[in-house]
Amino acid sequence: MNRKKTLSDIKERLKLLVLCAVVVLVLVGCGDNTAEVKKQQAMTDSLLNVAYQSNDYSRLETLADSLKKAGAINDVNASYWLGYANDKLMRRRIAEFYWNTGMAAFNPDVNKDDAELYAEMASRLAGLKCTLGAYETALKVAHTAVSQLQELGCDTTGNYTNLIIYIGYCQSRFGLNEETAAQTLEQAYQQHLGYIRQQPSSDNYRLAIIGLTNICYNYSDMCDFKNLLFWTNRYDSLVGCYDKTGLAASSYTDKQHGRSCVFRAKALEGMGRKSEADSAFAAFRQTHYGQTPDGAILAADYQMFSKKWKDAAESWSFLDEFRKQFADDYSMENIQLSFLKKYQSNLMAGRNDSAMVIAKDILAHLDSTITVSRRTEAIEQETVRLKEAEMAQEHEQALRHQALLRMVIMALLIIVLVIYIILRQHNANNRRKAHEALKKAHNELEVAYDKLEETTAAKERMESELRIARDIQMSMVPNLFPSVEGLDMFASMTPAKEVGGDLYGYVLIGDRLYFCIGDVSGKGVPASLFMAEATRLFRTLASQNMLPAEIATRMNAELAEGNEQGMFVTMFICMFDLKTDRLDYCNAGHNPPVINAQFIDVLPNAPIGLWTGLEYEGEVIEQMHGQRLLLYTDGLNEAENPQQDQYGEDRIIKLMTSFSPANSSLDIVEALKDDVEHFRDGAEPNDDLTMLAFRYSRK
Repeated sequence: MNRKKTLSDIKERLKLLVLCAVVVLVLVGCGDNTAEVKKQQAMTDSLLNVAYQSNDYSRLETLADSLKKAGAINDVNASYWLGYANDKLMRRRIAEFYWNTGMAAFNPDVNKDDAELYAEMASRLAGLKCTLGAYETALKVAHTAVSQLQELGCDTTGNYTNLIIYIGYCQSRFGLNEETAAQTLEQAYQQHLGYIRQQPSSDNYRLAIIGLTNICYNYSDMCDFKNLLFWTNRYDSLVGCYDKTGLAASSYTDKQHGRSCVFRAKALEGMGRKSEADSAFAAFRQTHYGQTPDGAILAADYQMFSKKWKDAAESWSFLDEFRKQFADDYSMENIQLSFLKKYQSNLMAGRNDSAMVIAKDILAHLDSTITVSRRTEAIEQETVRLKEAEMAQEHEQALRHQALLRMVIMALLIIVLVIYIILRQHNANNRRKAHEALKKAHNELEVAYDKLEETTAAKERMESELRIARDIQMSMVPNLFPSVEGLDMFASMTPAKEVGGDLYGYVLIGDRLYFCIGDVSGKGVPASLFMAEATRLFRTLASQNMLPAEIATRMNAELAEGNEQGMFVTMFICMFDLKTDRLDYCNAGHNPPVINAQFIDVLPNAPIGLWTGLEYEGEVIEQMHGQRLLLYTDGLNEAENPQQDQYGEDRIIKLMTSFSPANSSLDIVEALKDDVEHFRDGAEPNDDLTMLAFRYSRK
């Protein structure tokens, strides 16, 4: 039978070694492909987690050791899992050795990402020392780890916070200032709540619950019933909050609620509030956990405390089932914590026969248990010694490899130096030739640089002149508008280049307001000059109180004569009577205006400047009171996006429809500019954009 088991173990170990070898080969084959490396690291983590989830601690130990030797996981990661597996296998001295080794191997300069594993190892080691009653050592471990994590800025995790809880735990055990211990535990509790508020995940809830469980066990062991009740209330509240999130498994929260009921019952019993204690214990009995062997053992401790010996004896009857469920065997610790308590409960309950059977069972196993305990301790000591020797040997081997590597590097440097000396003499002539070529190239570069400076200076002068031309052009269009009661007028011009060919202007003569908008053919400097002349003519003729059609006719006669370049300007000229609300206008080949969110039909007169001898026709709107007028150039409706789609007239009408009477002319013009900019989506403007909005509401 033992031979079969040995063969089975060997086969299992061979499978794990082959699996680890495959993982390492894949990792090596990944090279520098970061994504693939991360993928394969996830594979190794998955292998470890499968063993962890299935509670197969022997397999977990073998797997972690094999992956470490194969180089698939680093020393910190391997030490954590090896310590965890040995702790679960009740090899606490070995677990302590691995966790100490892993913490010593943690080097934030090499891999700061291992900080969370470092914190968890420190937390588990401190917890192990507290379980064994070594509070001074536990306090030292927790203090050292907390300081290290604070220096690294890694003090925002649940494991870090549980280390603070162990510090408060040990402070209370040393009988230090009770207020100091309470402040330490309160600080940790508030940090846990902060993590949960920031990220209400299962991990953060469970780490907080672990911390509170340790606090409750501490005050329960110390029989500090006031603090036990205080922290039990918090423990139960946190479990309830976790349950409401929907993230928790019902079996988990049921177990935690059952524990809190027993903690509460013990605290109330210790404070002399027996009826309340009975109610709390009855609530424990209602949980599913209260019906399990694990729950029965927890209940037995409370029943012994409250001297309910018969009930305690009944609960201890589940001990064999509990040991079978958790693969728990005879050990000195189990005899002390379980079998003797079972004996005491039956004896105090008057069950002398059962007590005698238990006593005989303890005596029957005591010698072998002591022998096994001593042998186990010796094996653990020897294992630790061998591991230390193995690590020392690995360290010595690493030092030898480093020395060999330094020698190889030194030899290579000497070889390179010899080759360099030989090549240096050989290349002396080549360097002289290269120097002469470099000098020639330098001279040529100086000539080219001088030319570049001249070109750059000319370009800068041109840009400066264009900026001056733009400033002059922009000064020719008004940026202040008539301050007349009831009149709301605003205009804006945005050239596509440094200078443009759009124009707008107004002249106020008594009760008559002349205004216009125009678009000169072409762009750049020629268009700007033509625009300047058109603007001057409009102001001069408007000052003579002419009608818009007559102004257009006279402007055409002036601009068409001698116009060899064939330039022209489209214009929309208006004259508004502030007394009668009448609008006279003339359209000279320009875009139809918008009145109250609708385009109006206009006569198709020719643009100004093309042909001499033209007579322009004007039109009239008898009543413009309160109506909104929008004049614009084709830089609005023909604006294009990167796909060369045009802004279009429908967008103009849609946006104009959205305005209310409360919107001013300034609001309208700015909104249209913003909408065009958004529509262009980064495309360069293909034309000048000019708009003029007008409304008069006489009181």
